[in-house]
Amino acid sequence: MNQLFPQTAPGAVNADAVLPRRQVAALCWRKHKGRKEVLLITSRDTGRWVVPKGWPIEGLTAAQSALQEAWEEAGVRADADKARFIGRFAYHKGLRDGRTLPVEAELYKVRLRDDEMRDRFPEARERRRLWVTPRKAAKLVDEPELQDILRRF
Repeated sequence: MNQLFPQTAPGAVNADAVLPRRQVAALCWRKHKGRKEVLLITSRDTGRWVVPKGWPIEGLTAAQSALQEAWEEAGVRADADKARFIGRFAYHKGLRDGRTLPVEAELYKVRLRDDEMRDRFPEARERRRLWVTPRKAAKLVDEPELQDILRRF
């Protein structure tokens, strides 16, 4: 027999506080001088190296949402039809009140051509961009599961 417990019951656990939230992320890559490079950006709050990511956008697929984040955060103008799911990674998103929220990000890879990058984009003044080899990127990001994906890429 299944029982349902209301959120207000004494001792009830707030599922929103413990279940991972879902985000989408873009692993943008290119071939440069015969070698594979991936695009990292700085986070707005701490300045650490990350991949473009954000919350899914209603009405868009996960890949479309990931590419929308890549546009806003990194100036990437690529077709989401080219994006392919490559894996998931977990991390803790810092909140303004000091708490953290468990997040699982779905990662979509997309190969870029030179004409798919813009210098003017919504968060251009808030972030830096860096092209590095996947192995170097794995050393720069903090998330262990993302590091593993980058090492295998």
